[in-house]
Amino acid sequence: MKKGLKKWRLFSLLTVLAIFLAGCGQEEISTLMPAGQVGRDQFNLLMIAAAIMLSVIFVVVTIYTIALVKFRRSKLGEDHIPEQTEGSHFLEMVWTVIPIILVLIFAVVTVYYTYKLGDVSAMGATDEEGNPENLVVDVTAKLYWWEFEYKDLGIITAQELVVPTDEKVYFNLIAADVKHSFWIPAVGGKLDTNVENVNKFYLVFEKESKDLRDGVFYGKCAELCGPSHALMDFKVKSLPRAEFDEWVVAMQNTADEKPVANQKGEEVFVQSGCIGCHATDATAVQGGVKQSGTQGPNLATFGDRNRVAGFMPHDAENLEDWIRDTQKNKPGNKMPSYGEDQISNDEMDALVEYLMGLKVEEK
Repeated sequence: MKKGLKKWRLFSLLTVLAIFLAGCGQEEISTLMPAGQVGRDQFNLLMIAAAIMLSVIFVVVTIYTIALVKFRRSKLGEDHIPEQTEGSHFLEMVWTVIPIILVLIFAVVTVYYTYKLGDVSAMGATDEEGNPENLVVDVTAKLYWWEFEYKDLGIITAQELVVPTDEKVYFNLIAADVKHSFWIPAVGGKLDTNVENVNKFYLVFEKESKDLRDGVFYGKCAELCGPSHALMDFKVKSLPRAEFDEWVVAMQNTADEKPVANQKGEEVFVQSGCIGCHATDATAVQGGVKQSGTQGPNLATFGDRNRVAGFMPHDAENLEDWIRDTQKNKPGNKMPSYGEDQISNDEMDALVEYLMGLKVEEK
């Protein structure tokens, strides 16, 4: 009896815990609160699959419960043998045909959504003047960060994807080193970025990110890629088309209008070799060819970002901690650390102020 009570207590505890965890999702990262057409289609597919599985579980549990109650030993006696159904053609047809029907229903819906969400035929469409009709973003996954290139617009950025709302945004996905997977849980996706081929798909962002808790959607790498896989995050800002166009113009002007919050910090940035891997203007692509300073994340919008290195709070203290010991914070990444013998504390303060001042957005 006591063992039975312990089991029920454990079951009750797990039930309460499951209910509690079900309320922990945030709309900027939850697949159960889709913020776009693709995410909603995938959510509908999830609900259809869940409904089919739950209906099967309900039928099985119901039959099992009836059997327990109707044929219990205390009611029918020790020697009672229920009517046997072995060889019943009717029952064999039932438990063969019904699963086939359920699988076919799910298969048809799955195939429909697969082809619908994989349709990128309009990706290269142009207007009468030959201008692209749709926004196309080239995504390159690297250990352990993300590069976003708007080739048709002549700009490039990293770690924070900026897109317009209420229109299809097409993506070319590729990896520079090992296999990764591009995923924005609240909007949809989860598609591999491979080294050997380009994957293409589209997303629709129907909600402005400024209404979210942190002002951004959260993106993840969904493929185990190394020791810092869990830290390979990126953020997404979705803006009305007019605001997105303003952002594009500001990005295109970064080559000529670089903000310099600290002149000494800019000198440290150049003299320490940071500029060899990190460009500070967003036009580091000319004629479809990436220029120097693109081995590391583009820093033209570093001051506008939500996180340092994709996951650390965006403030001066964490930025300095990141530069001082990159391997401690993100093991396996390719950025070297800079100790006090390479960049003094005064120089570090100036460098941090300079980087935090690299902005294109008006606050």
